Amino acid sequence: MRVARALSAALLTLGLAAAPAAADASPSPSQDDTSAPTQAGTSFRTATEIEQGQQATASGSTGDYLYWSFPADTGQRPTVKATVKLPESHAPQTWQIDVYDGLRRRQACQYGAQTRTAAAGTSSVELACVLRTVRAWSEPWADDPLPGTYYVRLTATGVATADLGLPVGSEVRVESRDIGGSAAVDGSLAEPLVPGVATKPEEEQEEAAVLAGLEPEDGWASGWWSDRWVWTAIGGILAALAGVGGYALTRGTGRPSRVPPGA
Repeated sequence: MRVARALSAALLTLGLAAAPAAADASPSPSQDDTSAPTQAGTSFRTATEIEQGQQATASGSTGDYLYWSFPADTGQRPTVKATVKLPESHAPQTWQIDVYDGLRRRQACQYGAQTRTAAAGTSSVELACVLRTVRAWSEPWADDPLPGTYYVRLTATGVATADLGLPVGSEVRVESRDIGGSAAVDGSLAEPLVPGVATKPEEEQEEAAVLAGLEPEDGWASGWWSDRWVWTAIGGILAALAGVGGYALTRGTGRPSRVPPGA
């Protein structure tokens, strides 16, 4: 009975620890869109910053390059969605959404319609790009997503000359799913890949201006903590309880009553 009670307590602890892990798998909550940006940048340096969960809008012309930027932290799997509202009359157009990391390396999409062709007269086209999970650290030669600023570029390719300059509207939204310890790695970056972070003098880290002003709500993750620690601790506790239970079941009840003490 004592062993059963101990195992029940361990399973209860397991359930309580699993609840935060399950919560981490849910999409990030939406932000208030009243302050969402209504314009886009025209280059990496002028990219408009948006928070995850905001729906940014912008007006432009067919043939323009539209840029936005957003922060993504360790353990997040960002999903970028874009909707382009086309003019009433136009030739077939192919629209494409690209995502770049803080080193301006183009990141491949795991899945999603990154490129779509709108037939003549189509009123809108929708694009999506689901990135790989952001890692806390990676080998210098690897192309893994790392914590920092990410850039979204929206543009049309192969546009007919008659369509160049036609007005278009765009909507962009970024959301992330927290993957948790299943994507954790050993090690972390000294600093997130944010524009301007390497140019700040050490003695002015707090006061110096940064080119990218957005960061996750809870700040950048340090990289050392993940829910793998919880599962490792629970595994150790269960292994210890299993050892105690096995010993209690195999040690017997001591000396049989029929055997004299001096035997």
